[in-house]
Amino acid sequence: MRTSPGYLTHRFAWQDSIPRLPRSERPHHVKFRIDRDTLADAVAWTARSLPNRPSVPVLAGLLIETASDGLTLSGFDYETSTRATLPAEVSADGRALVSGRLLAEIVKSLPAKPVDVSLDGTKVQVVCGSARFTLQTMPVEEYPQLPEMPTASGTVKADDFATAVAQASAAAGRDEMLPLLTGVRLELEGSTISLMATDRFRASLRDLQWYPEKADLSAQALVPARVLGETARSLTAGGDVTIAVSSGDAGDGLIGFEGVVGNGTRRTTTRLLEGDFPRVRQLFQAAPETVAYVETHSFVDSVKRVALVAERNTPVRLSFSEGQLLLEAGSGDEAQASESLEATITGPDISIGFNPTYLLEGLAVMSDPVVHLSFTQHTKPAAISGVHEIGADPDVAFRYLIMPVRLQN
Repeated sequence: MRTSPGYLTHRFAWQDSIPRLPRSERPHHVKFRIDRDTLADAVAWTARSLPNRPSVPVLAGLLIETASDGLTLSGFDYETSTRATLPAEVSADGRALVSGRLLAEIVKSLPAKPVDVSLDGTKVQVVCGSARFTLQTMPVEEYPQLPEMPTASGTVKADDFATAVAQASAAAGRDEMLPLLTGVRLELEGSTISLMATDRFRASLRDLQWYPEKADLSAQALVPARVLGETARSLTAGGDVTIAVSSGDAGDGLIGFEGVVGNGTRRTTTRLLEGDFPRVRQLFQAAPETVAYVETHSFVDSVKRVALVAERNTPVRLSFSEGQLLLEAGSGDEAQASESLEATITGPDISIGFNPTYLLEGLAVMSDPVVHLSFTQHTKPAAISGVHEIGADPDVAFRYLIMPVRLQN
């Protein structure tokens, strides 16, 4: 499993144990024809997992495999694997390994005509109309074998999953020095998936219904937020996404996602992050003393305007009183801004400060027309949810918690 920056030196010890293609299976024939747009989309998606600075040269390669049932494109960086299977007119079966990023740039630039790809000795020919490219191959026998997809745990609606991942990921950390907090924790319990994230300054919790293979399923996984987000977005073209979490010794510490895109399938696996994730759920259990409803679009626009004068790491002040929300930023001799909005408020008045970036990132993933804000004290986190109208109960399916910033009096 992934742990910390020290993992990079540790992982090389097990790279040699990963199976590679035997020399006897070295390909001598690859030939196929395919639609340009279909190929360009699949190559771009597969190449996204390729490392910018590969630990070994072959990891910069994209593996092309042809068989009677079509074309398979694969990428792997020892942590995340991508595999796209798509229909093609295959004339010769085989394998070839070429620079993934270069192939992606080439295919993207081709005219809107069928593309012919063939292996000629140690070079791959790409022909489209009158355009012709020749790529040097890499030693395919040195390419590691991709991890197998774990046994399916269940399926979820693709669009719902992508929305849930985007909402949960809003609170994930970006600091690679704290790898544990760059992940989204998935808790699979029966027919519910809970996704949660935190970077210590905010937290998110999203509950989602899905269709488990076993009614009593119980599993957890800490998935890198970047990989999870890219995967979920790329599979929205299909109806369902299959989620597979490893258990036991076979593929321990691995999660896989698979979905249908166009006439083909896309599959991603990634190694899980390791560590004791903070107990996010209990942070949302505090009973509020003040509750406010604000129109979402107006709130977002006002925060953006007022935040223009907020210097780095300085908060935007929100003051709730007498049916009004007053937003303020800046102080003293610096630039200042203020704006007021209508608000429906229940409970005592409160004045609280937030990092405007964290506030806006939470609001950006809420689709409801009204925002529900609940507060306990000005020194305690505030919970934000979306509602369809003023006075409605908050949407407990998605909640965003944000820590306040101390205000200068």
